[in-house]
Amino acid sequence: MAEEKGLFVQEAEAPLGSDEAGLENLTDQYLICISDGLFYGIDAEKVETIITDHTITRLPRVPHYVRGIINLRGQIIPVIDIRLRLGKPQAEESCIMVVNEGADCMGILVDGVDKMVGIRRDSILPMPTQNPQKLISGMCSLPDGGTLLILDCGLLLHE
Repeated sequence: MAEEKGLFVQEAEAPLGSDEAGLENLTDQYLICISDGLFYGIDAEKVETIITDHTITRLPRVPHYVRGIINLRGQIIPVIDIRLRLGKPQAEESCIMVVNEGADCMGILVDGVDKMVGIRRDSILPMPTQNPQKLISGMCSLPDGGTLLILDCGLLLHE
């Protein structure tokens, strides 16, 4: 049975046909990453891999937030520094989350990866209209009192 704890769902096997089997359809899995002290949620189905030690090849004449490219198993992948993209200072230590967004594949440089959580869809609130941040598609509260910002990976490559 899926045990509901506030906004989050701890998954377990629910018998088919039970009311709780439908709860899984109302829940999405997010991988929580940390950048500049903020928690960002990325749809877990889009995350391909996490790289902790990889050389980034710098490119000339790209936007300031594109740190360069990596060669991952023969595929050339642009790497976006989420701190720079959001107007924050660059971090010294970080890891790369490789994400598939439709036909595009990109690396997102983050400070670290925390954990995977199931979040009920109805608990995700839209961003306030006065907030100019267009890379965030929604937000929700975490059990420890923090806030999770849902990152729209498709907008990272676009100005």
